[in-house]
Formats: sequence, structure tokens, C-alpha cells
Amino acid sequence: MIDLKHIEHFTNIVGSENIYSDKAHLLAYSYDATREHFEPDAVIFPRHEEDISEILKYCNTHKIIIVPRGAGSGFTGGALPSSGGIILAMEKHMNNILEIDMKNMVAIVQPGVINMDLQRAVEKVGLFYPPDPASQDYSTLGGNVSENAGGMRAAKYGITKDYVMATRAVLPNGDVIKAGKRTIKDVAGYNISGILIASEGTLAVLTEITLKLIPKPKMTKTAMGIFPTVNDAMEAVYKTMASGITPVAMEFLDNLTIRAVEQTFHKGLPVDAGALLVTDVDGNLEDDLDFQLGQIEEVFKENGCSEFRVAKDAKEAAEIWFARRNASPSLSIYGSKKLNEDVTVPRAVLPELLERFSAIAKKYSVNIPCFGHTGDGNVHTNVMVDGSNPRQVAIAYQAIEEVFQATVDLGGTLSGEHGIGLAKAPYMHMAFTDEEMNLFKSIKMAFDPNNILNPAKMGLS
Repeated sequence: MIDLKHIEHFTNIVGSENIYSDKAHLLAYSYDATREHFEPDAVIFPRHEEDISEILKYCNTHKIIIVPRGAGSGFTGGALPSSGGIILAMEKHMNNILEIDMKNMVAIVQPGVINMDLQRAVEKVGLFYPPDPASQDYSTLGGNVSENAGGMRAAKYGITKDYVMATRAVLPNGDVIKAGKRTIKDVAGYNISGILIASEGTLAVLTEITLKLIPKPKMTKTAMGIFPTVNDAMEAVYKTMASGITPVAMEFLDNLTIRAVEQTFHKGLPVDAGALLVTDVDGNLEDDLDFQLGQIEEVFKENGCSEFRVAKDAKEAAEIWFARRNASPSLSIYGSKKLNEDVTVPRAVLPELLERFSAIAKKYSVNIPCFGHTGDGNVHTNVMVDGSNPRQVAIAYQAIEEVFQATVDLGGTLSGEHGIGLAKAPYMHMAFTDEEMNLFKSIKMAFDPNNILNPAKMGLS
């Protein structure tokens, strides 16, 4: 419980209308998409960078924990106040698009800006911000940067880190730093912005982000391939990407996911299919899009695709994408407890990865439906069990440990876009040596010697 004198000090900084310690606010800011629950001691809505600087300076002096938070949409507990302390919530005031620079094709935003709001704003002037996490309608750009969020367009356009040119941030001692420039090239000094990306709010509090924009493609086309086995589909993924065609998206659903979506929404999906691949291509000439789809169809059919459907219009495209966009909530038919992981491997080993996951499912007698961004090797793996059965939950965690081990053994990583947070912290030793973990801890200590910023995350404490 935080001392009343600290609450009074923060009230003097931000005003009584921007700090809360009532039960309703503490509950509202105690959870994220993991459904885990940790109540903070207070919630503060800073109005500007100066507020943040004053708050952090005071907290550093008095060893008060601060947890920066965007929309709380993360899947690994990265924004949960697991050690108590104060939530620093950005959505109320720090949510402005400060500039859209047409000449240099950059946007300058505050961390509380919703991803989709930026996309819509820049598209009105013919520009394009590609990173599109599934949470794009409500996740904030500060959160996206802190987790290095990806999305369905990553196969062609990359992820958040590929668009961050510069950041402003407040260090735990209250000092304000600016890292990077709006220039295309910048090799002066250490890449501090690069260190802040994916740091999950453990090193500094972002206050301003400069993002690269690109020209918006004039048109997009969508297609779907139906495959008899998931192995056939995975072979088609990496062979497509190696053929010289780079689709915007290359998403897949396995049989368990197809069945879950069909049972939930009755869309007429091919429930006997081993897998579906959904792909988008884009460009400025229709002939070019048709050529890309023709090449993709050829590779798909060489690898067992039994049917290749091309959407005739936007309505049909939306129908094709419906299954992928609604895959995650559909999986509840397999159990009330979902251990959702977003492992990533080199594309060429996707067939073997999915085979190993199938073997793990059989070993533990659990359902492990998979879907995800196979164009960049990112698979969403979901171990489904009855959450009210402690034995099943324990088995699920054993299965997840083997999922991580299989991923690392194939040269992959524990997370492609969700981050580490609390949920994956126990598994960091699988992916990193003691020397590497000690280096991470040294970086944390250099930024935050008093460990006040989002402690106990990423296996650093």
C-alpha cells in the first residue's frame, strides 16, 4: 500500500483529476489479455513529458515502482503491476498524432495513439503505416514499440522495429533523452532506440515516437489455398517466399482451427482440409497482382493444394479473411484454458515444427490448434485444456515447455511479437545462455539501477 504522502505529491504534479487509488480504477488496471490479476497501488494519467519526468524522479528517489501501460492488450503480462506500485497510463492525455511529415514520409506520435488511428490518418494523405497487430483497433503505438509488435502484413513489410526512426523517453531518474533522428541514415552513437524497442517498459518511459511511412499501394487482392495436410501447406509457404514473390500476408489455419471456426460461425469452411493458407498481394497495377497470384497458385498446387480461390471483390476477400481473424476466439470449443504462445522459426523448418507440435499433442493427450503468420515463420500455438481441472492445467504447462524446447532446437525464438513479460520469463534460460542473461541484466542496471521500472519482467529479476 502506497503512503498517503506519495499520493499527495503526485496529486500536486498532475492534479486530482489525473490520479486515482479507488477500488474501481485499481481493478480496471489490474489485468491484461492474459487474464492474470495484480492490483496497482494507484493509477496516474500524466498530461505531458514534464509530468512523467517529475513522477519518475520522485519514484526513483523513494524506490516506488512504476509500470508504464498503453491499452493493456498484451498476452504475456508485460504491463501488469505484478510487484505493486503505480500504473502510468498513457491513453488519457498522451494520445496525439503530433505531425505527419509528407515530404520526409514520417509521423511523430505520442505513445497513447491507437495503431489504427495512425493508419487511417496517414492513408488519408496517400501514405501507409504497415505494422498491423491483431489488436490494431485498440492497442497503442507505445505498447507496439515496447513489445515490437508484428501483424499479418509482416511477411512483406516487416514489424514495428522496421519503422521506428527515433524516440523520446524519460529515464528512471527523470532525465529526458532523444534517440535517433528522422533521417534515413544515422550511425552516430549507439542505437538507443533499438534497445528501447521490445524492452517492455523496463528501461525508460516512451513519450514520443518518430515512425517511417511509405506510399500506400493502390490495390490489394486476396486468395485462399486448401491443402490436404498441414505439412503440404508449410512446404508451400517457404517455397512461395523463395520463388521471388513476396506476398503481403501468408496466414495459415490447421484442421483443428478450421473446425473450431466452422463450428462457431458456420461459414462453410472445408472441415476435412488439413490446412488453409490465406494470402494477400498488393501493388499499383492489376496485371502485376494477377501475375503474383498466378505464381502463388502454381507453387501451391505443386505442393498439394486441392483448390485455390481468388476473391472477386472486397466482400469475398472479407469472407476469406473471416476465418483467420476469428481463429483465436473460436478455440474455446476445446477448453476454457488457453496457453497461447507465438513462437517463431526460420520458414524452412515450419513443416518439422508443426510435426513436433503434433507429437507433443499426442504425448499429452491435449488439443494444440495452430494458426498464424507463416509468411514470417510465426506460429500461434494454443494448448487447450479445462481450466477448472488442475491436473489438465499442469499437463498444459508441461506441453508448453516442450513447445518452447522444440522451437529453440529448430533455431527459433520464444516470441515473435507478444514479448516475454511474466508469462515467458521462466523459459528464458532455454533461449539464452547465462552470459547473455547477465548482459541483459547489465543493460537494465545501466538504465534503472534502482529497479523501479516494471520489475520482474523478461526474467531480469
